[in-house]
Amino acid sequence: MVLLRRVIGDALRARRQGQHRTLREVSTAANVSLGYLSEIERGQKEPSSALLAAICDALGARLSELLREVSDTVALAEQLPGVLMPVQDEPAAAGPAAGVRKATGRGVRQVTTDGAVAVSVRQDSPLKATLRSARVRPSDRDVVCAA
Repeated sequence: MVLLRRVIGDALRARRQGQHRTLREVSTAANVSLGYLSEIERGQKEPSSALLAAICDALGARLSELLREVSDTVALAEQLPGVLMPVQDEPAAAGPAAGVRKATGRGVRQVTTDGAVAVSVRQDSPLKATLRSARVRPSDRDVVCAA
């Protein structure tokens, strides 16, 4: 099951980091405490609609764009059966994924690709997995969600 607050937090963090902005800059612009914004980005707190709108405004993004991105990510996660199944028995992938496997004792596997979107899963712990969907076109943003 994908937690909505994690998907929202990941989408906000991706936008902020894509702009090379710090938590402090965005929290000041959105008039929210730095610690609370950090908790929202980590998926530990669920922002109210008013706070989410203020954060989007601070990031120069439309709330509808963020919610559409979140909706697409959740829909994708719902369509992938067994996406949160353990992957520790699979062989380690080459490159950066191998470092993840070594550091966590878990694997990374590509679940599907349709030519436009590639989806991979990293099993972080028995109760946590990170789903990553990446668009093939480099100009589009990657979407990361954890559940």
